[in-house]
Amino acid sequence: MRFKEKRINFYKVMAIEKVISAGVSNALKSLYGADVKESEIVPQATRKEFEGNLTIVVFPFLKVSRKSPESTASEIGERLVKNEPAVKSFNVVKGFLNITINPEYWVNILKTIAGNENFGITAADKDSELVMVEYSSPNTNKPLHLGHVRNNLLGYSLSKILEANGKKVVKTNIVNDRGIHICKSMLAWKKWGNGATPKSSGKKGDHLIGDFYVEFDKHFKKEIEELISKGMTKEEAESSSPLMLEAREMLRKWEAGDPEVRKLWETMNNWVYEGFNETYGRLGVNFDKIYYESDTYLEGKDLVLDGIEKGIMYRKEDGSVWADLTQDGLDHKLLLRSDGTSVYMTQDIGTAKLRYQDFPIDKMIYVVGNEQNYHFQVLALILDKLGFKWGKDLTHFSYGMVELPEGKMKSREGTVVDADDLIDKMISDAKEASAERFVDMTEEEASEIARMVGLGALKYFLLKVDPKKNMLFNPKESIDFNGNTGPFLQYTYARIRSVVRKSGINNPEVEAGVLPNEKESALIQKIADFPNIVKEAGKNYSPALIANYCYDLAKEYNQFYHDYPILKEENTQVKYLRLLISEVVGRTLKTAASLLGMEMPERM
Repeated sequence: MRFKEKRINFYKVMAIEKVISAGVSNALKSLYGADVKESEIVPQATRKEFEGNLTIVVFPFLKVSRKSPESTASEIGERLVKNEPAVKSFNVVKGFLNITINPEYWVNILKTIAGNENFGITAADKDSELVMVEYSSPNTNKPLHLGHVRNNLLGYSLSKILEANGKKVVKTNIVNDRGIHICKSMLAWKKWGNGATPKSSGKKGDHLIGDFYVEFDKHFKKEIEELISKGMTKEEAESSSPLMLEAREMLRKWEAGDPEVRKLWETMNNWVYEGFNETYGRLGVNFDKIYYESDTYLEGKDLVLDGIEKGIMYRKEDGSVWADLTQDGLDHKLLLRSDGTSVYMTQDIGTAKLRYQDFPIDKMIYVVGNEQNYHFQVLALILDKLGFKWGKDLTHFSYGMVELPEGKMKSREGTVVDADDLIDKMISDAKEASAERFVDMTEEEASEIARMVGLGALKYFLLKVDPKKNMLFNPKESIDFNGNTGPFLQYTYARIRSVVRKSGINNPEVEAGVLPNEKESALIQKIADFPNIVKEAGKNYSPALIANYCYDLAKEYNQFYHDYPILKEENTQVKYLRLLISEVVGRTLKTAASLLGMEMPERM
């Protein structure tokens, strides 16, 4: 018995999957003389309809056992029960070996987790890989909208997940602060703004400038209609529009350094930056380094012009510069317009060069919607052709679009959902939905919890979906204290904190010999799986894996809370065990939610 206790104490610092993988590897060696690496043996959680905690698929081992799946599984199971103290029993269902873990093991693993404040999180060291994550990438001609919100939340969460996997992370943003779209807002302000400022209008700077972008489009459409009525085709009308020609002339002057245009540009952009910073603060996202297209596009132009001399790019008769990518299965890509002005690709080429000069980057990840898949294919190829070895290693974290029940959003038509309006609505809805929960609270405390709940609902709803998929965001569905939502997680955490406070006991001492029941064992196993989920989320770039783990853990805990007394449990040691489980579930939930950028209120 002493030897068995010693072995269990040794194993308490190991993940149970590793224990079983090692045990199966040893069994295969002893039974069949086969050398199978532990890394090739991957235990899975046993399906709920079967008895057991972990399952091993034995079909890959039949070639060495030369026996039936049932016989092979039984022999391995018997060897595990005999030689591995962490294994209590087993059963076989065809070629599946279902293993039940010794309950004593779960208590030991629970105590180990309880003693590790950073459970599931791997700290970076001096040799850690440096990953740069680019997200947000706003234009300074409009405020952030719902699409930007998903982008920011995905980028920030991905950064947190990579950090939790021991990576050094640089969070970066490229602000698209120049170009024809910026000139449209500037020109509209000059023509119809009457000197309006954020202060005089009472509007955030980004909202004010966005209004003028919409204003430009209204006048532009009117011009097009008039030109078409005079016999022009739509294409002719668009190229002949006096308003568009004036905007292009403004862009040319900007690139030539015209003092008046530059001064207006700087003033209006500063208004927008103040607005952006306020929205970023409310969303709880930030950046380690911000790049500006106005600084990087010249680097890109120089590289493109250098590419002409090297024969990588070519110039057409109209003066425009292109890259021929037909041999790579793509087409010809415009890099400089005939008037010498730059396109997005030019800016991205220059930005990439500057980033690798500024940081010793091991991996570069662009968080950009899937409508830009082709763009990043081209960028990687061009950087590679220009001689940058890291070009083809760039990673495009491509995600799907987010839509509303009403349909798609269009910035030019002013039909977008502004991020600020959305945040306000989420907080307002949270306050209304939580009204009965805010008894015995000050107005200030109730407002702060409503803020956490509203933003938690928004973040969780947008992050729980596989990033690759398009999604429909329904604000009403996101604030539900009983469904697969952020408020459900937050309420579960607050419930746990309430239980711990009422007990008056922190880190209860659970004596040896106290064994968890089946439900408690399953809950401890779910907690113990957290490091695996973090690793998988980092490998697959998927905040959704973290979100869905949170939901599963919260759901499992609430079922446990409903089925078993905690504070009213008469057996003191059983009560201590349940309190310790509660405390560790709460801490794990809070850690996991933080990887989604969610805050967890101590009470609700």
